[in-house]
Amino acid sequence: MFSISLEERQYKTYVLSDESTHSQLEVVPERGGVITKWRVNGQEMFYLDEERFTSPELSVRGGNPILFPICGNLPDNTYTHNDKTYTLKQHGFARELPWEATEQKTQDNAALTVVLNSNESTRAVYPFDFKVAFTYQIQGNSLEVRQEYTNLSSEPMPFSFGFHPYFAVQDKNQLVVEIPSTEYQDNQTKKTEPFNGKFDFNRDEIDAAFGKLSAKSATVTDNSRKLKLTLEYDDIFSTLVFWTVKGKDFYCLEPWSAGRNSLNTGEHLTVLEPGASQTAIFRLTANFL
Repeated sequence: MFSISLEERQYKTYVLSDESTHSQLEVVPERGGVITKWRVNGQEMFYLDEERFTSPELSVRGGNPILFPICGNLPDNTYTHNDKTYTLKQHGFARELPWEATEQKTQDNAALTVVLNSNESTRAVYPFDFKVAFTYQIQGNSLEVRQEYTNLSSEPMPFSFGFHPYFAVQDKNQLVVEIPSTEYQDNQTKKTEPFNGKFDFNRDEIDAAFGKLSAKSATVTDNSRKLKLTLEYDDIFSTLVFWTVKGKDFYCLEPWSAGRNSLNTGEHLTVLEPGASQTAIFRLTANFL
């Protein structure tokens, strides 16, 4: 049995439930359209910094923040369009703006659609009209995010998009990371490093961008939790980023449609013609070992 309830907390929170598997999803549209909680068999999959979440002036660190219209950061946070320079913060603005919940469904699964439309503040830093609609869906031990990006402008619209899921972890040294690539770029050293499935979790920060993906799924097995998480993604996702910080109980495995600075370089950039749409899907599945 599937259900959706609306709870009045600091922020209105939609709770999607699959009662047959004790799975739940919590979505907060007005706080960047973010998923804050994902439970499978009653166990929490995501990390959430509750203190940051309650502070509207701070970005959310936890759950599944949305990256749009860029992934990562731009040099000096700037890009040029039609000979004009614009300033755009890291990962774009979608994760900081209120979204609107528009549709709910509880037949066959629990699904909630949230929408972000361009407005005066977005046009000041990104001079395009757009509509972004996501449908968050849970069924059993899987979470799926169906995306649609629509260009409502009269000119082609360039962008990249992705997600920044924070997964809860107790002992990072018991993680087994399987990513379909043999190398990554270290964002700290700017060097390309070979990848053999292991990271040095004694480092203060790991920020690894994997390109040249040979498959459309990646897995992380957490032996301390007896949990295997599988991330599946469409062809349009060209990059996976693994990020974590020493002393924090999370790791991130992030699907990006394009790498850093694509708005300037054009590499893997999505460009939509006026009136056109781009759809994409990514899926997370949790299996207990």
